[in-house]
This record gives sequence, structure tokens and C-alpha cells, in this order.
Amino acid sequence: MGQRTKIKALLESEQTDIEVVVKGWVRTFRNNQFIALNDGSTNNNIQIVVDFENTDAALLKRITTGAAISVTGILIASLGKGQKVEVKATEVEILGDSDPEKYPLQPKKHSLEFLREIAHLRFRTNTFGAIFRVRNSLSFAIHQFFQERGFVYLHTPIITASDAEGAGETFHVTNFDLANPPKTETGEIDFSQDFFARPTNLTVSGQLEGELAAMALSDIYTFGPTFRAENSNTTRHLAEFWMIEPEMAFYDLNDNMDLAEALLKYVIAYALDKNKEDIEFLSQRLEEEEKQKPQAERSEMNLLQKLEFCLNNDFERVTYTEAIDILKESTPNKKKKFQYLVEGWGTDLQSEHERYLVEKHFKKPVILTDYPMEIKAFYMRQNDDGKTVRAMDVLFPGIGEMIGGSQREERLDKLEQRMDEMGIPKEELWWYLDTRRFGACPHAGFGLGFERLVLFVTGMGNIRDVIPFPRYPKNAEF
Repeated sequence: MGQRTKIKALLESEQTDIEVVVKGWVRTFRNNQFIALNDGSTNNNIQIVVDFENTDAALLKRITTGAAISVTGILIASLGKGQKVEVKATEVEILGDSDPEKYPLQPKKHSLEFLREIAHLRFRTNTFGAIFRVRNSLSFAIHQFFQERGFVYLHTPIITASDAEGAGETFHVTNFDLANPPKTETGEIDFSQDFFARPTNLTVSGQLEGELAAMALSDIYTFGPTFRAENSNTTRHLAEFWMIEPEMAFYDLNDNMDLAEALLKYVIAYALDKNKEDIEFLSQRLEEEEKQKPQAERSEMNLLQKLEFCLNNDFERVTYTEAIDILKESTPNKKKKFQYLVEGWGTDLQSEHERYLVEKHFKKPVILTDYPMEIKAFYMRQNDDGKTVRAMDVLFPGIGEMIGGSQREERLDKLEQRMDEMGIPKEELWWYLDTRRFGACPHAGFGLGFERLVLFVTGMGNIRDVIPFPRYPKNAEF
């Protein structure tokens, strides 16, 4: 196909008057002379100058928005504004035509709702090009962070028989003919005849399996897809999303908080360094979007300021009990401005409460600890007060909870007692309890929803816009 140079490299090149081959998709074609070409390596197009007087008219007609072309030409200093270099074409080859009457991405502004309907093509827009380059960098940075610290990357199962959170919102996996599954004598579905000989589901978390590996390898992390059959049509929920879940032996809650803060700062700094241009573009996009909102609903910080805010501040560590006292006495609570009023201890905090603590009260990211046992999962280590557990949530501006984690309960008797109280069958999790029977040790871990992180770093408002092909109720297109 010929050695091509990516557009990003050409635009950054100090060389001129050299022959280059560049390939990409036509964004616009003006005056039968100027092609704006993009190949996804950057949001910036390179200008191709065509000698239209000496180019076949039939070929010129095929240079349309969306068409894929290959250009051989000379990289020259540009006389036009806004670009240092351009390519003077000596040869243009059409690799793939695009019918301008049918191509849905014409050079104009498209709504995010419309682009969700054509998610297979939205990568070709500046907004989604920027989002998915940032997503790529964050993904790489997460692996690099853990690898630099000697963690082992573990693949936990996608198909499992456990529901880690006990929430019951799982997608079932079966090989049965759903119209006619085999039944037992009592009329129930006979799962002993199914592929795995028992009920199974898509994973909601790799945590429990991750703990098993941490009990031998010390420090592990998972980074994989998780699934929730939650019939929720909000801007914050997906049925399929990616999770990062480290588990560390010999860690207590303080070690866990230190790691979570270090991870978030590391990956944000990495994206700011590698994708400065994309993040600046997304910041401008967000500012334009904010102008449409009433003044009271606008964010106090732009995207770049929000990211710097998280890098430049030590995260404030506050207990749940202290946070409840702050919220109870807060002006929005007293004036009944919160949608969910904070009545007292035991309240499950909502996003508005978390954002108040971060944005208004402490004016820095916050880590909340020691939540009431009743609102947290069975595996969290119980405190001596008999009421709270060694849980933690990392809260960020504009988004609320970014990370949830805990020190895990390593004492077998306490864990079994809690499982009994919550109705979690011990016989099904015998393998999990074995890690408390044989060489138990203090350990901790957390979960970071990857899309939530991408949402924060890109400044997007809808989680469906930061995953390539979103899965949500009544939608599994593409």
C-alpha cells in the first residue's frame, strides 16, 4: 500500500520539500482544490492542494466528504492561516467512495443523540476522535501504573456462578432452549442439565476471584468487562462497562486510600501529558455546552481546571459520621435545596451530597470512610463499634463517587456471621471462605469504573458517549 506518514506526524514535522504519502478520510473539499484530510491520529486535518486544472474531472467528482483517499505529494510550508504545512498533491487515489447524498456525517454540527444512533460512524467526528484517544491513553496508563508497582494482571471470569455484590441484577447465561427448558419433578428449571450444570451469570465484579489470587501473589489487578442487568436509562448507567479492581494482601484501609489517590493522579497526569490537544478541544466543547445552561447550573471550573484541581490537592479524608454532621448543618439541607434531605446517621449519600462535600465544603477531592455496615457489602471489615465497616469512597467534582473500596474482612467468624445476617449462602462461596481458613491476612482493594473515569477526564455528560458501543436497556445495536 505504500509507506504512509500519519497526519499528526506531518503537522509536527520540521521538514518541508519532501515527498510524502498520506491517507485518510475527506472532511471537506473546497473549490475543487483544497481537501481537508483526517486519519484519526489527531483532530487536526492536513490540507491537500490539488492541481484541479490537470486532474481528471471524474476523479475530482469522487473526492467527497467521507471518501477514503491516498495522496502522494510534496510537504510544503503553508501560506494559509492555521497550519504550518500542507501537501501539494502529485497523485490522488480513491480508496473508497462515499455517496454525499447518503453519508450521514456532513460537515456541520450534529447532536450527541443523533451520533449515538450512528455509533458505527461517530468515531469520525472530532468529539469522538478526541474521546477515544483519551480513553486509549487512560487504559494504557492504568496498566503502566500497576506494572510499575509490581502488580500481577489477572483475568477473572466473565461467566460466574456468584453475584459478588448480592444485588441480584445479573444477566443469566444458559444453553437451554428458552421456550422449552427441562424441568425437575417439582416443575422448576433443571439447571443440572445446563452447560455448566448450575445457574450461571455474567460477572458483576471480579473482586472475589481477585482476592483469591492476592492471597498468593500479594498484589493483583483486574481490568475487564462487567455487567449489570439494571433497568436504568440514566446518563450514568450502562449494562456493560469496564472495571479496574486491584486487590492487595497486607494492606489496610489507609494503604488502600493511598493507592487509590496515587492511581487517579497518575492516570489524569498521563492523559494531560499525552492528550493535551484533545483535552483542550473537549474543554472548549464543554464551555460551549455550558453557555446553553442557566448560570446557576454552570460548573465553576472548566475541564482543565477540574483535572488540575484533582492533581494539585491532597484528597481530604473524612469519616461518614463527620460528613453526615457537615451535610446536616449545610445551608442546602437546612433550606431544603437538596433533592434528598439528610435526616441523620444511616442516610445513604446521593451524588448531590457527595458533590457538595467536594465542590462547596472542602473544595478538594474527598475520601469518605467508615460507612454504616447496613448500607455496605458483606465482605467489608467490621469496625470495633459494631456499626461501621472499613469502607471508602473517593469523591470527585462534578461526578461524585469515582472509586469504591474497603479493607476486606479477614476474620472467618465475623465474615460468616455477616453472611448469615445478609442471607448469603456460605456453601456457594466455600472457596472464598477457604482464603480465611488457610493463611488469612489483612487485605484490601477497590473498584474503579473505567467509563466513569473517562467521563470525568473528557468532561462528557453521558456515559454512553465514552464507550465505543454502549449497551443499555433496549439497545444492543452494532
